[in-house]
Amino acid sequence: MAPRVLVSDELSETAVQIFRDRGVEVDYMPKLGKDKEKLAEIIGQYDGLAIRSATKVTDKLLALAPNLKVIGRAGIGVDNVDIPAASRNGVIVMNTPFGNSITTAEHAIAMMFAVARQLPEASVSTHSGKWEKSRFMGVELYNKTLGVIGAGNIGGIVCDRALGLHMKVLAYDPFLSEERAKSMGVTKVELDDLLARADFITLHVPLTDKTRNILNAEALAKTKKGVRIINCARGGLVDEAALAEALKSGQVAGAAFDVFEVEPATESPLFGLPNVVVTPHLGASTTEAQENVALQVAEQMSDYLLTGAVQNALNMPSVTAEEAAVMGPWVKLAGHLGAFVGQMTDEPIKAINILYDGHVADMNLAALNCAAIAGIMRATNPAVNMVSAPVIAKERGIQISTTQQEKSGVFDAYIKLTMVTETRERSIGGTVFSDGKPRFIQVKGINIDAEVGQHMLYTTNRDVPGIIGTLGGTLGKHGVNIANFTLGRAAAGEDAIAILYLDEPLPEEVKADLEATGLFQQVKPLEFEGV
Repeated sequence: MAPRVLVSDELSETAVQIFRDRGVEVDYMPKLGKDKEKLAEIIGQYDGLAIRSATKVTDKLLALAPNLKVIGRAGIGVDNVDIPAASRNGVIVMNTPFGNSITTAEHAIAMMFAVARQLPEASVSTHSGKWEKSRFMGVELYNKTLGVIGAGNIGGIVCDRALGLHMKVLAYDPFLSEERAKSMGVTKVELDDLLARADFITLHVPLTDKTRNILNAEALAKTKKGVRIINCARGGLVDEAALAEALKSGQVAGAAFDVFEVEPATESPLFGLPNVVVTPHLGASTTEAQENVALQVAEQMSDYLLTGAVQNALNMPSVTAEEAAVMGPWVKLAGHLGAFVGQMTDEPIKAINILYDGHVADMNLAALNCAAIAGIMRATNPAVNMVSAPVIAKERGIQISTTQQEKSGVFDAYIKLTMVTETRERSIGGTVFSDGKPRFIQVKGINIDAEVGQHMLYTTNRDVPGIIGTLGGTLGKHGVNIANFTLGRAAAGEDAIAILYLDEPLPEEVKADLEATGLFQQVKPLEFEGV
């Protein structure tokens, strides 16, 4: 059955057609985002939800969407999506951070020009029939120092445009390396240094607990007198009341704001002040940008629903289409390893340790980790998936560690998963053969070669005669067919294991009969999804 996507906000017809061309069923209801009741009534029918800013995706809405797998936001900001709730519900949240990057950067540059030359006020004055040429004395951008807070995608474009204007550019960004700063042609500085030296300051960071009010009264007091401040990123990065006071005192000579702490902004301490340019969140409002983000979100959602490729996800490691094709068998293996140890324990888990050996160590380990953790968690919560599993593990205080090593054995690559509880450790290793099928290759340190099936039986015993006959005879007596049979032992007369691939689930009475023989230390039926 083809996946179904609901588009609940305005999206271009070209984007909607992309879904259809890719084989995704799509319902285009651009006004639905504002109708909370109707949206709640039908959201349970869909695998994907494509939105802009009008649709509010809350915890309550997600609770009504058991089939929802992905939310695609056409644009950067996801303030209208409860991402933690989406993660708990196993729903990937994607945005389109690059489709409107140039547009937003250009708007910041335009706002800088506007506040430098007081263009809006001069325009209003001239429209009214005045000729106040001497009133609107501006400043040049040439040879001035621009301080860029956040030198990522959009901030980087602003840096490039500013250098083209022959400005000196200072960049404050904890994630910017000296090498990257040098290649960009900017000077990496600390925030206080930027505040003290910049003639213009522009912000290009997301709104987080660390960046909220990054320009507060204290920070504004450290700025160079006469600085001009531009914010086309997110409302809440600048304390608007503190900035208004700094504008009145002359510490700040001007400001240009496209975003506000409360939007729609019908009032602000900045409104009505001289040399303050304000626009109604127009950063991404160009024909090109709106089309770009719409097309991008349609492609991303289609890729995920049809191939498993994850791009620009905010709560899941990205996996390209190429990676998804190569990693698919290894993702399955990681999930099966997790499912094995998860079904083998009923104790609280303290830690999960994952070893990657050989060429698998060079793959996207974040995605493989998610698959392994999800496999473990599904033993107690079948609804868990690769998105929600890491969240649940973190909430439970489970420590996750990974180790990478070069090829160390007969296999070109393998994964070994160890789960630690208060009383024991359980380990299992697996690999992917050339046929693309996962195999279990080691349990409890005992080497095996077991094909993975949907219904399996795992037993442990001392290595004594009669085990094979007892297993085969007991299952045969109850009409349970064995598709594959694997044995392994530590040494003659010591610990031994058997893994049986069955054609059907093991009846409870068969398990009871095997336990009644007294030959087995453990008899454990296992189930594996997606085999």
